[in-house]
Amino acid sequence: MNPSPRWNTIEPFFEFSLLGLLTSGYLAVAGSGYLDSPTAAVTALGLLARALLVTGWVTIDLAPRVVNALTIAYVGFYPLDYAYISRDFLTATVHLVFFLAVVKILTAKTDRDYLYVKIIAFLELLAASILSTSANYFACLALFFFFGVATFAATEIRRSASKAENIVRGGQRRFHLRLTGLTVFTVLGILALTSALFFLLPRTARAAFQRFVPQRYHLPGFSNEVTLGQIGELKMRNTAVMHARLSQQTPAVNLKWRGAALTQFDGRRWFNISNTAEALRVEGGVLSLASIEEQLRPGPRIAYEVAMQETTSDALFFAGSPETIRILVPLVIRTPSGSFRLGFGLPDRLRYGAYALLETDGDPRYNGKPLAPDVREAHLRLPPLDSRIGQLARELAARPRSDVERARALETHLRNSYGYTTALPQSESVDPIADFLFQRKQGHCEYFASAMAVMLRSVGIPSRVVTGFQSGVFNPLSGWYLIRASDAHSWVEVFLEGKGWTTFDPTPPDPSPAPASLSMKLQLYMDALQVLWQDWVLSYDLERQLFLVTRMEQSSRGFSLRWLDRSLDRLQARLRAPLDAARDQGWKLVAAIAALLLSVILGPACWKHWRALVRFRRVRRGEASASDATLLYQRMLSVLRRRGIEKPLWLTPCEFARMVPDAHFPGLVGEFTAAYNELRFGQRQPAAPRLAALLEQLEQAPEGKRG
Repeated sequence: MNPSPRWNTIEPFFEFSLLGLLTSGYLAVAGSGYLDSPTAAVTALGLLARALLVTGWVTIDLAPRVVNALTIAYVGFYPLDYAYISRDFLTATVHLVFFLAVVKILTAKTDRDYLYVKIIAFLELLAASILSTSANYFACLALFFFFGVATFAATEIRRSASKAENIVRGGQRRFHLRLTGLTVFTVLGILALTSALFFLLPRTARAAFQRFVPQRYHLPGFSNEVTLGQIGELKMRNTAVMHARLSQQTPAVNLKWRGAALTQFDGRRWFNISNTAEALRVEGGVLSLASIEEQLRPGPRIAYEVAMQETTSDALFFAGSPETIRILVPLVIRTPSGSFRLGFGLPDRLRYGAYALLETDGDPRYNGKPLAPDVREAHLRLPPLDSRIGQLARELAARPRSDVERARALETHLRNSYGYTTALPQSESVDPIADFLFQRKQGHCEYFASAMAVMLRSVGIPSRVVTGFQSGVFNPLSGWYLIRASDAHSWVEVFLEGKGWTTFDPTPPDPSPAPASLSMKLQLYMDALQVLWQDWVLSYDLERQLFLVTRMEQSSRGFSLRWLDRSLDRLQARLRAPLDAARDQGWKLVAAIAALLLSVILGPACWKHWRALVRFRRVRRGEASASDATLLYQRMLSVLRRRGIEKPLWLTPCEFARMVPDAHFPGLVGEFTAAYNELRFGQRQPAAPRLAALLEQLEQAPEGKRG
């Protein structure tokens, strides 16, 4: 079946390019994570419907009055969306843009409609540039460039074709492929020419739009409150929360990234009520927390850098006890439990470094003093609980003599007698801790840590629950540890005489850890790309620019005449062995050079002959175009030229056919010319096989008929 004439024109290429332009803008916004699910789904359905319209599989015809009524209705709904639903200017505006996009996607028919679609696609990309911090934006930007160039080229061709005084050549085979190739070449040129400018100009206007951008991700339980079940819900997500990079001298250890230590418990919720936090002023980006004497304390130390993703938690996460913190904020708040949080707001993509002392056997900062009576009482306070909890705690702590042994007995019992699961309880319980200990007997880290802290308090040992993250996954591609929401963890700190606050972790290991699958490898590749994007795109400032210039200058200094002389000496030494071998087997070298020369001389002609043969066979199958008709006509003239008949340049094909005597080729040239005109100018595909057959008859005509 022959293709529709419409698919031999520029129209489908233009419509698909415009659809790709709009889709790339949509994907850029959707990849930012700020687009809500209903809006994303409705827009995706609109794009799919438009694709079906372009292919002709479906037909949608909305009256202009209906479209205008829908648009006016949504414009009236926009203030309500801003005031009561989205409660955010940028989110409500994104909803408006995508509603207009869906309407125009389904109804665009005129050039003015297509102009609106282009404007909407640009607004989508502009919104994504403000919202997105993901490396996916670069891929969407490249797609937008590609479809933008294709749409621009197709628009100009459509405009030329619509003018009556111009003759536009159409119906060419592979026209869309050639135009696509030109588009790819143009886009690569744009990216190559702008890459230098990209690194010459640091990004400085990012903060101008920051107040319009809502925080998209909330981390519960890392400041002053956590409800049982919140950490479990967080562990169900695989979103990257932060990255950590250890110094080269740091051993790979099982680190716990401490966020908050919570003291008060009401049966369902751990929280802090103390208002005695200490504000620490950061001088010159450095906060020193240890005196000279404290810095001389023995023990393993660790240096690392942390890069936080965009979250609404003001908690700072540290491995070990930080002695020095490098952070670009004016104030850091230190709580009585030794946790840290920001003093003012949430900076965009917070990064900080620390030099910390790791815990070996107890708190390395412990000064030997007992807890103050009021502090001790706060860490022993319990709400009314099931009596079986205290009874179980006393039974387990009856035989051990010291608090260390009692705490270790409770930790061992929980790790060995209960199972780990990330599944949340099906229904709420009046006493979640009792339900965990005596009914479910399985749960995630929150329940293990809470159960141990409650039982320790039942036997008179001060304790508290700590929330943070466990280790993370090392990404060898980027050199950073990837710490995801699924790495959220809770453990226990117990106050022991002579040791201070000591870490215990009663949670057993996950019996079914995730295997190293292909999806995990792909996630590590994407994470490495994300780190590169954060470092060299979003965080590319004047400091990083100067670093890049310094590295380039150092590299250029290494290039000297002495280095060049050494390089030439090494090159001569490497070439000596091949030259010796060439003298021994010179005939092989001569043969290779001769083969290369023959391929250079004869290669183009052979390639041209092979391409002509392929096109001739395609014509015989009825798959021909106007350019193929021209090729066959030139081949026919070559046949006549070899037999002494030359076509003057000023004659048309029909005039030339009438001049050829019938004695030479009885009627063949006239029939061939008629078939040529049908295919070349009439676009009649059935004429192609007949044209090929007539050419074969001309080539095989016997000598006697040439006269």
